[in-house]
Amino acid sequence: MTGYRPLLFSIAYGMTGSVGDAEDIAQDAFLGLTRARNADTVITDPKAYLTTAVTRLGIDHLRSARVRRETYVGEWLPEPVVAHAGDPGPAEHAELADSLSMAFLVLLESLSPVERAVLMLREVFGYGYQDVARITGKSEVNCRQILARARQRIADGVVRAIHSVVDPDRLTHLGSVSDVARLLRK
Repeated sequence: MTGYRPLLFSIAYGMTGSVGDAEDIAQDAFLGLTRARNADTVITDPKAYLTTAVTRLGIDHLRSARVRRETYVGEWLPEPVVAHAGDPGPAEHAELADSLSMAFLVLLESLSPVERAVLMLREVFGYGYQDVARITGKSEVNCRQILARARQRIADGVVRAIHSVVDPDRLTHLGSVSDVARLLRK
């Protein structure tokens, strides 16, 4: 069972941006699995059960009053994953280092909890729409629409970031800014 911990941590960290919260959410999912088994509930696919639990716990966490009350001064940045010498690093956390960058986590902040979950499950972890729908409790059609909106928000955020750092006149070799935006949305 603990073989799923890196995947669960990666999903939770991608949603929360906090190592501590991600570890708590992953642990709560394992606790839920243990309780279900102790209640003689038959779990045919532990990975699916745990993924669903972590995603829903992550959504609940992001919607919680505690998280909404927290305010950040300045630009919010996710908590980095620190690896000590000799300890497994981010690569061992289900390819977290390859799948998520600091910029991506910052852009995820512009998404609602459900948009974040759908985007993470579909784009980062490669789940099919049927699985994403089951995990999030939404319909497949709704998940497709949620993903389209999330992609649009991410692309819009990238365009805003480009505008804030780079003089648009310096991007002329790429075409107009709207051409760059169109490329980013694909």
